[in-house]
Amino acid sequence: MRNPGKTRRKRKDRMGNRMALIGITLVVASLAVVVNLKSTSMKKKDLEYQIREEALIKQVEQEEARANELEEYRVYVQTKQYIEEVAKQKLGLVKPDEILLKPAPKN
Repeated sequence: MRNPGKTRRKRKDRMGNRMALIGITLVVASLAVVVNLKSTSMKKKDLEYQIREEALIKQVEQEEARANELEEYRVYVQTKQYIEEVAKQKLGLVKPDEILLKPAPKN
């Protein structure tokens, strides 16, 4: 004759094992979903950072070009030619051997 206590215990053990297996499966599945969502958001952030990096690189290149232009202008400002131009335009000065022609007023 069979022992009824052992079969019940085996059923409980099997049921417990199945519940544990289902629980572990749910935990693993939920972890997989979370990892997938995080991966997607990380890819979006990576794309945003790449776009921002390209914009910043372009901005750095523009600023370097502007710095070169300013350096060239600084050198030009220190030349005699620039000083003569400013003296003629702003101060109205002329060289001793230059003749200044002014247009006649229209009446």
